[in-house]
Amino acid sequence: MMKKLCLLLLLCAGLSQAADVPVMNVPTVNQRMKAAREAVAKSDWRVVKHETQRVIADEPGNADAHNLLAFAYRKQERPDLARAFEHYKVALQLNPQHKGAHEYIGEAYLMDRRPDMAEQHLVALERICGNRQCEEYVDLAQALAAYRKANP
Repeated sequence: MMKKLCLLLLLCAGLSQAADVPVMNVPTVNQRMKAAREAVAKSDWRVVKHETQRVIADEPGNADAHNLLAFAYRKQERPDLARAFEHYKVALQLNPQHKGAHEYIGEAYLMDRRPDMAEQHLVALERICGNRQCEEYVDLAQALAAYRKANP
């Protein structure tokens, strides 16, 4: 009986101490992606990179996170196209049908003065979308037309 009482007292003491330990609320992948998208809307590329890198650490196979991280590298004040291409390519390896990654890598190729590569992604978007009306196709087609007009 005494052993049971001691065990019960130890258990209760342990529980009371556990209540004093602060609980860390670690954001979920969905919360981090939401924060990254909100930061995109504010052009806060540092936050976008931080949040998407944390998502990728938890879920290396998250194509959306790689796409957003690449977008941030491309849109920041001093674009880092090498890192942008790296993450766009990972996104497309993970999901070859990722319309956003096709659009954005095409735009990155235009920044890199490689319209032929952008054209390949425009063709891929037409195939994926099944038409020329999806937003990603239209946006890349307009960017390619503007590039060609400025660089005859």
